[in-house]
Amino acid sequence: MHEALFYQPTEKSGVVCGLCHHRCHVAAGKRGICGVRENIEGRLISLVYGRLVSCNNDPIEKKPMFHLLPGSRSLSIATVGCNFKCLHCQNYEISQFPHVHDNQIAGSPRSPQSVVDEAVRTDCASISYTYVEPTIFYEFAYDCARLARAQAVKNIFVSNGYMTPEAVRHIAPYLDGINIDLKAFTEDFYHTICKARLEPVLENIRLFHELGVLVEVTTLVIPGLNDGEEELRSIARFLKGVSIDIPWHVSGFYPTYKMLDRPRTPVATLRKAREIGLAEGLHYVYEGNVADSGGEDTRCPGCGTLLIERSGFQSRPLGLVDGRCASCRLPIAGVWR
Repeated sequence: MHEALFYQPTEKSGVVCGLCHHRCHVAAGKRGICGVRENIEGRLISLVYGRLVSCNNDPIEKKPMFHLLPGSRSLSIATVGCNFKCLHCQNYEISQFPHVHDNQIAGSPRSPQSVVDEAVRTDCASISYTYVEPTIFYEFAYDCARLARAQAVKNIFVSNGYMTPEAVRHIAPYLDGINIDLKAFTEDFYHTICKARLEPVLENIRLFHELGVLVEVTTLVIPGLNDGEEELRSIARFLKGVSIDIPWHVSGFYPTYKMLDRPRTPVATLRKAREIGLAEGLHYVYEGNVADSGGEDTRCPGCGTLLIERSGFQSRPLGLVDGRCASCRLPIAGVWR
């Protein structure tokens, strides 16, 4: 049993978990909302430490991370569990596993060192903690991240951004990048669709940026729910208020899990979202889940030179030299080779 971080004991052997903004009050013998942290005799235990259900060698563009070592590979790991209950979750088989399998915990045992060794052996430039919310396997991710940093392997979270400020400040020194899902810009969407709140996510986008972690943001654009022009414009304005250099990925939805009543996102909607982001002053806005649209290319925000051409999960550097535009020498925000 691996004792969890970020919890405080309460009366009658209860505990309060301080890992994410749910701040669950967990009675003895019970679990938090994530389904993978249990109060065992007054100690909060991570049930998924080292219990991986996925370990894949992915292109970094799949995360998506476009401004962190494009063209490199990232060892991507996950356990079961999640602290959100999104009706449209694309990985619901593992994110909701404990809730639909009588509290069972699946996964094969791995050590942090074995994960880092595999990343090095397979020439992965980074480890991505992904597929489910990495906060819920925080202790294992943290141990991996520290070892990875010591071996010059970079660390990436793909996250819903719901961790507490304490957790953010704890992991930030070991994170090179984070892609945060900004799922919508209304509290109603977060409450109804995700069983969470919007404001903590906004706070964490600001905080990770302030702490020097490369932040990219993804919004899955769902027809009829978060695709209105004003909502998309509000997201773009918020991101610009944090930094005009935050890459914003506007990605296409497809029906899945408990949201089968919505159509796929039209390409025209994603194109419009990208136009809105650029019009509001963001330097980098990308269309996701659209084949060969040109909307995933990186162009210099100064002179318009094509810097990185992308097709699918492949990228080809063209006009980027030492982190600058080859034409006008403007520095381009990111982590480059």
